Amino acid sequence: MSEHERELAGAQREHWQRTYGEHPGMYGEEPSEPAVHAARVFRAAGARQVLELGAGHGRDAVYFAREGFTVQATDFSPVGLEQLHEAAGAQGVADRIATAVHDVREPLPLADGSVDAVFAHMLLCMALSTKEIHALVGEVRRVLRPGGVFVYTVRHTGDAHYGAGTGHGDDIWEHGGFAVHFFPRDLVDALADGWQSQEVHPFEEGGLPRRLWRVTQTLPR
Repeated sequence: MSEHERELAGAQREHWQRTYGEHPGMYGEEPSEPAVHAARVFRAAGARQVLELGAGHGRDAVYFAREGFTVQATDFSPVGLEQLHEAAGAQGVADRIATAVHDVREPLPLADGSVDAVFAHMLLCMALSTKEIHALVGEVRRVLRPGGVFVYTVRHTGDAHYGAGTGHGDDIWEHGGFAVHFFPRDLVDALADGWQSQEVHPFEEGGLPRRLWRVTQTLPR
């Protein structure tokens, strides 16, 4: 990691900590559309254990737990995970959720083939370099069992904020304090190399609206 990448990563961690602290439950309690899709896909694949990367304050992790899955939720923000714990307790699913503070630039603290499914809503398009994104997907592949499913979403280069704000190189643009790595389609395809059952579904979210892809891919058995 270069010095600039290290400084950007630290600034983004502080920004998210502050944002969660100032706006508890900022995304509301309802699950995201991608999480609802993922629950259906995970159930069809026979998944029981779900790893969520970038769980934030937990609206999707709590939803997965309510749907009967056992959830491991990670985020680099302790403040977000504290709010997740509170939400899980309030909704009676605290016993189905384990949390861990974790930066996805580091190897996942899980054994090979130890989870059935992985979910990441707008986590891969944070301020991660292309090299770091490839390494992260390699870690997802390592911890998934054969036949396991990975569902992730990313903002793409057709988004209105692509090219706006401060450019950090490598398709990373910072707007309103949030740095985003906007995905070109060839990066999605490269990350799917060696996987099966790829689906790339375009959708919009939020008031801008943000333009994203929802990607579903399965490990070969």
